[in-house]
Amino acid sequence: MFIKKFIPCIYLYNLHAVRNLEDTSVVDTDPLRLVQRYMENGADEIIVFDMSEGDKDHEEALDMIKEIAKISEVDVIGGGNIKRMEDVKKLLYAGCARAILDYNDISNIEITEEVSLKFGKEKILARFDDPAIVSDHIDLIDKYVSTLILMNPHMIRETIAVTQLPFIVQINQVALNKLLEIFAYPSVCGVTGNTINDNVEEISNLKTLCMDNNIPIVSLKSAYTWDMFKLGPDGLIPVVVQDYRTDEVLMVAYMNQEAFENTLLTGKMTYYSRSRRELWLKGETSGHYQYVKSLTADCDMDTILAKVSQVGAACHTGAKSCFFNEITKKDYQEPDNPLMVFEEVLDVIKDRKVHPKEGSYTNYLFDKGIDKILKKLGEEATEIVIAAKNPNANEVKYEISDFLYHMMVLMVEKGVSWEDITTELANR
Repeated sequence: MFIKKFIPCIYLYNLHAVRNLEDTSVVDTDPLRLVQRYMENGADEIIVFDMSEGDKDHEEALDMIKEIAKISEVDVIGGGNIKRMEDVKKLLYAGCARAILDYNDISNIEITEEVSLKFGKEKILARFDDPAIVSDHIDLIDKYVSTLILMNPHMIRETIAVTQLPFIVQINQVALNKLLEIFAYPSVCGVTGNTINDNVEEISNLKTLCMDNNIPIVSLKSAYTWDMFKLGPDGLIPVVVQDYRTDEVLMVAYMNQEAFENTLLTGKMTYYSRSRRELWLKGETSGHYQYVKSLTADCDMDTILAKVSQVGAACHTGAKSCFFNEITKKDYQEPDNPLMVFEEVLDVIKDRKVHPKEGSYTNYLFDKGIDKILKKLGEEATEIVIAAKNPNANEVKYEISDFLYHMMVLMVEKGVSWEDITTELANR
């Protein structure tokens, strides 16, 4: 039986989230706000359908999908407006983990092999209304598609009869108590559609219901049981929390067994408040959730190190980290963190663009525009080539530094961040 996923949808039309593919009434004017709501309530993935019309609207929709993928802590699956391989590429490059081919459109069937060979079978889903479409192209689907999306929940048995592939069921008007019946089918790996969108606050309860009925759901698996930790006399274990990107220590808190198990279930850090003597889901009041990236116990099994993706500030004072009261410090040179250096320089360049400074070379480049920036970038690239022919490696270092600075000016001009770059490199 496949692990079951709860997958809300964002139907993107005119940069707003609308009801569904047939109903363009606005659900939320800010799709990013909807992403936060879905994540906070335990969505396992998010599907985004691009319903734009025309090239300009399509490019704007792709920009929005890029922003959605950037803030989402779960995989984003993109669909809509696919006519050729380039459209799949744009969705994946925008940050989507997978792309959906619409098998009700013959052109999408025709590009299946091409896009699967280019990007990998695991990146490709196919949606359909009638299982006969799957039956007619079963050899192609089995070879080049990883997962299916059934648009008609009344055709589950017929779909199972023609394929062994896992499939997501899109449901728009099914009562919540019917979800367990749908999940009981071994081939069903998820549910999506308006039934999930409209009841997103119930995902946590539905997951508990699934667990009570031995239906496998997405959750973190622990290599250690609670009784394997060495607890304090109060039955608690301290948790040191780090930002997973920078390794900055954010805070220290405590867990009891219930907090530990809730953290594994939800993927969001949950603690036990010693002062209030109650469970404490970090971010429940402030919105500053901590999404778990890893939990590691120390050598004595009496402390947990949590690496998290921190939304907003970790400290109740509004500071990023709780550790800011300097007690004493020796005069020493901290080693440079390459990513932090890049981020700091990029921040200075961003600030120059927003707050111009007289005599600033950076502002001179911005004032001259994109052609000047590109000209300088080309010149610096050439300087690297020339310097590389020189036996003195220092010249290469200087020229690469000049090139990187001009490249960062271009990044700011085009709205590209270092996270965009590192994510793209990691995906490759």
